[in-house]
Amino acid sequence: MTIDTSDHYNVAGQEDGRLSRTPHGRLEFLRTQELLRRVLPPAPARVLDVGGGTGAHARWLVADGYQVRLVDPVPAHVDAAALIPGVAAEVGDARELTAPDHSADVVLMLGPLYHLVHAADRQRALAEARRVLRPGGLLAAAGTSRYITLLEAGSGGRLDREIAERVARTLRTGEYDGHLGFVQAHFHTAEELREELREAGLSEISVLGVEGPVWSALDMAGNDAFDAHVEAALHSARLVETDPLLVNASAHLLGIARG
Repeated sequence: MTIDTSDHYNVAGQEDGRLSRTPHGRLEFLRTQELLRRVLPPAPARVLDVGGGTGAHARWLVADGYQVRLVDPVPAHVDAAALIPGVAAEVGDARELTAPDHSADVVLMLGPLYHLVHAADRQRALAEARRVLRPGGLLAAAGTSRYITLLEAGSGGRLDREIAERVARTLRTGEYDGHLGFVQAHFHTAEELREELREAGLSEISVLGVEGPVWSALDMAGNDAFDAHVEAALHSARLVETDPLLVNASAHLLGIARG
């Protein structure tokens, strides 16, 4: 991760509650749980949660019976995660993990890849994930879709000429410059994420859309309407999670692979 990223999370406190603050964050959390529970090995498998923040996913994984170790570059996140019963947490970098070779049944990388703006750094992180996985172990790696700010700004009425030019650059290159907030980042297409997993030597690769195509409509409806609309959003996400024409309409992508 970068110093700027750590500063952002330390100062703004963005990670705590991120998956419960907005309708699309709540949908992301539900769908990520759903997708992971489909593919996780039986508990008590060993899960290394790399870039796990304050432990939003570690908490339910421990409750499901998994052995969870969380790694995050932000000390405040690690302190918060360490308070969750059953979670071991340490400060660390996805590109240089302290875990021994073949020591994890599962590696989650639900945050690092979009923060690593250089392809070489993403490859280092994926190589580290492969190193610590047991043979045949599961990697789940998330990316942010290149189309997220187009859909967010367009549905929210903020896509003026200046923003449109910056969104167009992100669509061409994957380079995100912070035009709707957040830090500098790299945003993926499904095919790019698939190729990065392939280049890292991983196998049995699939890339799924997490939130599906109607997440921005949930945001427009607001938190008060979430319960009334979430089932339709979940059904929409499931129907097109691997559809090559709509997978990139999700706000986030989830790559599943084997070491």
